[in-house]
Amino acid sequence: MTARYAVFGQPIAHSQSPHIHAAFARQEGIALDYRAIEAAPADFPAALEAFAADGGVGANVTAPLKEIAFGLCKTFTSRAMLAQSVNTLLRKGDGWHGDTTDGVGLVRDLTDRHSLDLRGRRVLLLGAGGSARSVAPALLDAGIRELVVVNRTPERADELSDAIGEPGRVLTQYWDRMDELGDFELIVNATSAGRDRNEEFKLPLSLVNSLTTAVDLNYGEASFAFLAWARAAQCRNIVDGLGMLVEQAATSFQQWHEVRPETGPVYDELRANYVLAGEA
Repeated sequence: MTARYAVFGQPIAHSQSPHIHAAFARQEGIALDYRAIEAAPADFPAALEAFAADGGVGANVTAPLKEIAFGLCKTFTSRAMLAQSVNTLLRKGDGWHGDTTDGVGLVRDLTDRHSLDLRGRRVLLLGAGGSARSVAPALLDAGIRELVVVNRTPERADELSDAIGEPGRVLTQYWDRMDELGDFELIVNATSAGRDRNEEFKLPLSLVNSLTTAVDLNYGEASFAFLAWARAAQCRNIVDGLGMLVEQAATSFQQWHEVRPETGPVYDELRANYVLAGEA
């Protein structure tokens, strides 16, 4: 039986994962069967089981299935445990092993591709859902000084802070009191707000200093509203989630095939198709 790989989500037709993994496989001379499978949350457990029965040995998982996937794993990494969600599945025996690679993908993109030094930086994280939970531990591991989590439902921000368990470094604040926070060297948008490119994204200008990098974990039109605000606020750098997408995929690929592909050529190809907010 041929080993199969896939990405699960809903919707999934827009996913670049099949293209990215096919490009990685060509680099390494690996014959790859990787498909996109759409599954509603209620149908995902059965779809994943059928995938395994048909030779599935590895999968990526995207919204809104990451937290469900975590619950279907027999084992998982410590970072997946902290995030309570997974985006990478590896078949081990008769069960799934889960990992979350978004955070390490984000840090690799910021530090390697954009040459940012995260050590000692003060970071604002907007959102406390699955994406935020995935990237928060990696940012802390990268040596940031302080992480402030702000979410429209403050209880979720508190839950994330409590889960991380570093009260001296991880703080929370109410969304409508961000103007009391001072400024940050890094602002990360992990919310779904502003996904409509015509929707205005408003944040206090006091959050920005001369070094501020603004990052949206989305890419394409979903990132335009937040990054338009960042450009108007004169943030020093603006970054969308395209690099994170490629880097997290490379980490998944490495776990499945025990070789890390070159991400630069794949990123450059995708960048030509996805304009960064504010650029012609």
